[in-house]
Amino acid sequence: MKGLKKYSVIKSFSHIYVEEGVMDHPVTREIIGKFPGAVKIGIKHYKDVFCRPRQNFIVQEMSRKLILARKKGEIIYSGPEVCQDFGNKNFYYTSPILNCIYGCEYCYLRGMYPSANIVVFVNIEDYFKEVENLLKQQPVYLCLSYDTDLLAMERIVPFTSRWIVHASDKRDLIIEIRTKSANYSAIRQLPPAGNIILAWTLSPSEVIEKYEQKTPSLELRLKSIKKAADDGWKVRLCFDPVLYFENWQRAYDYLINQTFATIQPEKIYDASIGVFRISRDYLKRMRKIASASEIIFYPYEERNGIYSYPEELKEEILEYVFGLVRKYLPTEKIFI
Repeated sequence: MKGLKKYSVIKSFSHIYVEEGVMDHPVTREIIGKFPGAVKIGIKHYKDVFCRPRQNFIVQEMSRKLILARKKGEIIYSGPEVCQDFGNKNFYYTSPILNCIYGCEYCYLRGMYPSANIVVFVNIEDYFKEVENLLKQQPVYLCLSYDTDLLAMERIVPFTSRWIVHASDKRDLIIEIRTKSANYSAIRQLPPAGNIILAWTLSPSEVIEKYEQKTPSLELRLKSIKKAADDGWKVRLCFDPVLYFENWQRAYDYLINQTFATIQPEKIYDASIGVFRISRDYLKRMRKIASASEIIFYPYEERNGIYSYPEELKEEILEYVFGLVRKYLPTEKIFI
């Protein structure tokens, strides 16, 4: 419990901006009720705060503000090419929350958004309707947690549990919820659903301590994964992004051996492996705000608008980590 308290995300947001149209929304009232000391400020549109010019992402990370809004227009998006579809057709993602409470140095959100403040789209009912409409046309594989860490936010806004409850009886819907959190206890009361995949991103302790600021330790993540797997959830392990640094082989060797020493391999649904990769535009913006980052200023190579390690190094990394994971999981359960 002491370790979990260290990573509690229920900290006082000093200011909460609320769009005029969602002042009385049940989710708005629920969130505001958890922060009685916060200053509430009414706004016409979330972009008036989130997208205003001359913001400093790095400075804002030190004291994030919360913005409550209604999502309008397009809600469900086609899955991006840089993300794995795990063999699923009709791959989509959605973003009920923008930005993350963590501060990973290599996170593409730093190049994607002008602000580090967190936007919560409270109209979750509209997301559900869009999914229902899509399901009338075809089966859907939907990722919920690309532009945030949904499970890490669960005690502030319980979207993870609401998505699970909504989706659990829909045979043609598969949902992935990706996280670095140790917050499984926030949803443990729910029965496992066969069409829900809980996906944990795992990194060596060296990476967590140096580059994944504010995230739980490897030990805490593995404890959460073990509980989820033991409870019967489909658990995905994401060794992604694999980073290149001095003695990286030794670090990933320990990571993977420790992972499967903690969690029984037969209880793992599948695993993914991927090297660091980022779009040209995002990296350009990140380099403008990063002071001296070994990751951000590495001499990557560009291929089709995506920056990553030189091809030979990339193949070496993937082959090495695949070999480590292959000791514990069959090849058909490993995605690269």
